[in-house]
Amino acid sequence: MTRKNLIAFFTILFCTNQAFSCTNFLIGKKASKDGSTMISYAADSFGLYGELYHWPASTHREGEMLKVYEWDTGKYLGEIHQVQQTYNVIGNINEYQVAIGETTFGGREELVDTTAMIDYGSLIYIALQRSRTAREAIKVMTDLVAQYGYYSSGESFSIADPNEVWIMEMIGKGPGNKGAVWVAVRIPDDCVSAHANQARIQQFPLNDPQNCLYSPDVISFAREKGYFDGNDSDFSFSRAYAPLDFGAQRFCEARVWSFFNHVNKDMAQYVSYAKGETTEPMPLYIKPDRLISVEEAQSYMRDHYEGTDLDWRNDLGAGPFQCPYRWSPLTWTVDSIEYFNERPIATQQTGFSFVAQMRSWLPNQIGGILWFGVDDAAQNVYYPVYCGNTSVAEEMRVGNGDLLTFSWNSAFWIHNWVSNMVYGKYSYMIKDVEKVQRKLEESFRQQQPQIEKEALQLYKKSETESIDYLTNYTNAQISNGISEWKKLGEYLLVKYIDGVVKKEENDKFKRNPHGLPEFPSRPGYPEEYRRAVIRETGDRYKVPETTK
Repeated sequence: MTRKNLIAFFTILFCTNQAFSCTNFLIGKKASKDGSTMISYAADSFGLYGELYHWPASTHREGEMLKVYEWDTGKYLGEIHQVQQTYNVIGNINEYQVAIGETTFGGREELVDTTAMIDYGSLIYIALQRSRTAREAIKVMTDLVAQYGYYSSGESFSIADPNEVWIMEMIGKGPGNKGAVWVAVRIPDDCVSAHANQARIQQFPLNDPQNCLYSPDVISFAREKGYFDGNDSDFSFSRAYAPLDFGAQRFCEARVWSFFNHVNKDMAQYVSYAKGETTEPMPLYIKPDRLISVEEAQSYMRDHYEGTDLDWRNDLGAGPFQCPYRWSPLTWTVDSIEYFNERPIATQQTGFSFVAQMRSWLPNQIGGILWFGVDDAAQNVYYPVYCGNTSVAEEMRVGNGDLLTFSWNSAFWIHNWVSNMVYGKYSYMIKDVEKVQRKLEESFRQQQPQIEKEALQLYKKSETESIDYLTNYTNAQISNGISEWKKLGEYLLVKYIDGVVKKEENDKFKRNPHGLPEFPSRPGYPEEYRRAVIRETGDRYKVPETTK
C-alpha cells in the first residue's frame, strides 16, 4: 500500500472507527412488498446516546433566529434565520412522511471548512422541520450550505418521501470558499440502493432534472482543484472527491455488498470487490430478485456477513461462542504489521437505528412509520413510531440518562445491559434474545391492521384524535417492550450465571422433586475451541497417565 493510499486508508478508519460508522439502505416503492418507500439508518458511534428526538410543529416570529449546534459534539456553530412554519419531527421522519438518514464518507480532508455554520446533523433535522417532500428537503439542505457554509466532511444522505427515494452526496469547498459541491440521484422505483461511509455516485446524467440534481460547479470545481481533467460525461463524483482505497472497500462498500447480496443473487460476483481484492465498483442501485418487506429490511440491518466469505464467527477471534463482534479499534498491530477486524452492518456501537416506511395511500400521520430501536440492531426491537406522534415514551425521552448516567428505565441502558451479557456467550444467549425480539415485533405486526383501521376512523372525525391515539399506542408499546427486555436481562443472568446453564421445561426453570432448583448443566466449551487450546498449549494441560 502506497503512502498516499495509507493516509487515505487511515482517514477512512478514523471515520468508521470513531463517530461516523453508519449504514443506509434505500428501497423504491416498486421494490417493496406493499408499495411503500423505505430507507434505513444505523447511527453508529461510541459517542452517541440512543434516544428518540422530537421537535413539535411550531410557528415563529419574523426575524427569529435559530441557534445551530454540531450534532456530534454539541459545539455551538452560530445562528441562522428561522422560517415562519416548522413541521412536527419525530426521530428522523416528519409529519409529511419525509425521512432522512446519512453516512459520512469523509473524502478529501482539505475541503472541510471549519469556519462554516451548518454541520451534517443540523442539515438533517433542520430540513425535516422545513420540508414536505424529498425534493424540497434537497433544496432546503443545499440552500442552507450555500448561504451559511458546510461545516462537516463528505456526507451521503438518504432522502425519501412516500413517492421518491434519493441519494445525495455532498462535500465542502474548503476554508474561504463557502458552500458545497453535491449531486443527488433518484433511485428508480423498482430498485434498491445503499451507502456505508463511502461516496457511491459515479457518473450521473447531466440533463435529467427529474432524476438527477447537482450543484452547477460540481465538475468545474473538481477541475479547478486538479481532481478531474476528462470529459464532463466521464466525471465521477466518488473518484473526484472520495478516491477509493482498501478501507473504503472492506469496511464500507462491503456492507453495501452484503445488503445487495441478500436481495439479488447476481451480486455474489462482487465479493472480491467487497474484500478489497478488485476495484471495479458495484452499481449505485440494483433491481432486487423479489419484493422486500419491512421485516426483511429490519433483518438486513442485523447482518454480520453470516454465510459469506466475510463471516468471522468461526475463527479464533470469535472466542469459544462464535461472537460476530470484535472490540475496537478497527485495526491493530502485532510485530509492526497492521491487521484489521471486519466491519459488519450490525455493530455494538450503534446509538439508534431505524427502518422508515412511507405509504402514499394513507393519511400522512398513519402512513409514515419510523420502525425505531436503540443499541446494536441485531439485539434491538424495532418499535412502530408514527410520524405524527406528538410525544415520546419516557424510556426513550431525551434526557433520560446519557452515556455517563445509567438509568433503569432508559431503553438505551436496558438494551446495552442485555447486549453486553450476550457478547460474552453469544451462541447460547442470542437464541433467547431473538425469541423475545420476535415475540415483540410479531405482536406489532399483528396489531398493526386494527390499530391503523381505528386511527383511520378517528382521522375522519378528528385529525388530532387520530394523532393522539397513535402516539399513545406507540408509547405504550415502548414501555411494555422495555419492561419485557428488562425481564429478559434478569432471565439471562439466572440461566447462565457462572458459566452453567439452568435446565428448563415448558419455559420454566426446573426444580427437583423436593422443590429445590435442578442441578444445572455444565457444557463448558465447544469441542473445536478445546482443540484450539490444545494446539496452542500442547501437553501443558494434559492429564498424566497413572502408573499401576
